Amino acid sequence: MKTSGKGPALLRLNNLKRVMAQLRTARITTRQDLAQALDLNKNTVSLIVDDLLAQGLIQALGPVSVAAAGRPKIEIALRPETLKTVGIMVERNAVHWRVADYFSQVIAEQTWQTDTRDPQVLMHELVEVCQTLHAAHPELLGIGLGFPGIIDPQRGRVHFSAQLGWQEVDVLTPLLNAVPLPLYVMNNVKAAALLAVQQLGLRQSHSHFYLRIGEGLGGALVEQGSVLTGSSWTAGEIGHMQSQHNGLRCDCGRHGCLETLLSLPAIRQQLGKRKAGLTLRNLEAAPAIVQDVMHTAGSHLGQALSQVMLLMNPASIIVDGPWNAYPAFTQAVRDAAQASTLAYTFDHTALHFLPERIDPANGLALAVITQYEKTEA
Repeated sequence: MKTSGKGPALLRLNNLKRVMAQLRTARITTRQDLAQALDLNKNTVSLIVDDLLAQGLIQALGPVSVAAAGRPKIEIALRPETLKTVGIMVERNAVHWRVADYFSQVIAEQTWQTDTRDPQVLMHELVEVCQTLHAAHPELLGIGLGFPGIIDPQRGRVHFSAQLGWQEVDVLTPLLNAVPLPLYVMNNVKAAALLAVQQLGLRQSHSHFYLRIGEGLGGALVEQGSVLTGSSWTAGEIGHMQSQHNGLRCDCGRHGCLETLLSLPAIRQQLGKRKAGLTLRNLEAAPAIVQDVMHTAGSHLGQALSQVMLLMNPASIIVDGPWNAYPAFTQAVRDAAQASTLAYTFDHTALHFLPERIDPANGLALAVITQYEKTEA
């Protein structure tokens, strides 16, 4: 499926990528429907489909049942298990990977605890993991590696990660020298944003803002199906918007960041201050306090999201966090956002509170596919 060069060869490659993307989206389709959806010549589509059939990457399902006379359409579908990708997510003292098929269904996964303070030691570990996964899954299209912090995806470099304690670490070079596969390095939250948009079935022609609450707080803007990183790779870093003057010190070194009010460590600290011994494991011991803490956290987030609505004007905002389970939090987000932005803007911004957490490792695996399907100029 590899084609190089310019002119006709590049055109064929781009047409192939467009067909693959449409097959992934439609799941089941026909040659005629592909040609119509992509505005391609039927002969062009047939040549691509014949090639994919010969390689065993797609299968013919049989004729479409139609009452009209004439040659029936033959339904075709990708065989997602024949094309796999891997997402490897690095967090503080933990590594988590997932192998996924072309439809982002998980085939295998593993998580383990490890010391992430020394980047050189961790890179040796990641090289072994990549080599082992490639040997076990020779159908791999590539591997996506995610890290927390400011990540340069073009050079595969971690410029700064407060969670890991890293600065200016080249993670791509040692992997390129040892793993004969396409490799992609990106921020964990930005990878999760891609998967969130796909799972919700949101239109790729629109822009969508994804926010993730965990040990930290991050965000990403997805535009035309791609994540915007910004000129210094910090686009979407909503967690470091200042929300309180002279507030608590953040891991980034500044004070009053939104992360210090909403993250898991922040809420743990607030609960403990309100009542000794109150933790995330015994919230039922003080429901009134929990509701108040959730309402306050939601109000802070809603005010911040109002700025996202006005500055970025996304079609939707996706909130992915543990506090989504609390109505006091979600309602406070809506109320504060509505009170702090233009009525027309708020009315035309959909707020999605995910009932289940997105796994960034899955998003990293999806990022490999989106890069694979990306047409070249």
